[in-house]
Amino acid sequence: MKEDYYDILKIDKSASAADIKKAYRKKAIKYHPDKNPDNKEAEEMFKKAAEAYEVLSNPDKKARYDQFGHQAFQGGGGGFNGGGMNMDDIFSQFGDIFGGGFGGGGGFSGFGGGQQRRVKGSNLRIRITLTLEEIANGVEKKLKVKRKVQASGTTYKTCSSCNGSGQVMRITNTILGRMQTSSPCPTCGGAGEMIDKKPADADAQGLILKEETVSVKIPAGVVDGMQLKVSGKGNEAPGNGVSGDLLVAIQEEEHSSLKREGDNLHYDLYVSLPDAVLGTSQEIDTVTGKVRIKIDAGVQSGKILRLRGKGIPSINGYGKGDLLVHINVWTPKTLNKEQKEFFENFRSDEHFQPKPESSDKSFFEKVKDMFS
Repeated sequence: MKEDYYDILKIDKSASAADIKKAYRKKAIKYHPDKNPDNKEAEEMFKKAAEAYEVLSNPDKKARYDQFGHQAFQGGGGGFNGGGMNMDDIFSQFGDIFGGGFGGGGGFSGFGGGQQRRVKGSNLRIRITLTLEEIANGVEKKLKVKRKVQASGTTYKTCSSCNGSGQVMRITNTILGRMQTSSPCPTCGGAGEMIDKKPADADAQGLILKEETVSVKIPAGVVDGMQLKVSGKGNEAPGNGVSGDLLVAIQEEEHSSLKREGDNLHYDLYVSLPDAVLGTSQEIDTVTGKVRIKIDAGVQSGKILRLRGKGIPSINGYGKGDLLVHINVWTPKTLNKEQKEFFENFRSDEHFQPKPESSDKSFFEKVKDMFS
């Protein structure tokens, strides 16, 4: 089971942004690879701390994590997604946390203190619309994506400005003495390589636009606005860089008869006055097909029938929500003479007089039951 982000940084949910940053800095300094060379356990702790900070330092991601846990970022989208973490991403993204505590631009020189920085391609974003049935059951989508890839025939050579290191060193005289700092090479952008040869249709980085079909597995229970990540399916980087990611934003299509509320679904069922008096059975929509339900004789308008487990699966794997069927007795707006006379005959009949029992709950009690 994946470790809780708050436990990794040893903070609670009420921690402020400053507390989160302070906790991450303390953890990352302790397990930094420059202080723990060739220590795999320290490297894993360093990655875990960075992944936790990447989510908890972002208010939107933190809110989703607090509500849905790790499942909010299933397939990615929440950060580095554990095992697929790139150490250079951590150095480039969070280097400012450490000031000048370690060598390298912004606080880091790269993994291990001297390794060449690997450039990462840009991310791509795409929005897909899912039906309620697809959300309830999970689905695999084939998406056509236009992404930049290295053009065939493109070759690279070592950058002459940084000799392939991707970094340039600067020495500055200060009141504290001579200080050495490094930053990404402005000539190659930190890649350590430059274009040698490229075809005419490639851009300045030796990349061309290509359409690809990407398969994306959507887990059951996703919510509108959730973002999934497909690692390595964004734009490629020039030379020996790593590809960016494809970020897939979820949009929920409105259902014709079902309304979603968290993991529960609501259905408005209208029954005629004769059916309400005599009882009946009717078919209703669910996310797994139609089901027939029984309407007892004498049913009251406003009654709620709960079909357990007929809602949406929890994104956290905590079972399924329910389908709440709201009974609405349809009163005819116009009557002919014979129909009016029929009801006139029963206007004073005691069977037609309202006699609510203790079991007939008020509207507020019904609402309370829905959320209990």
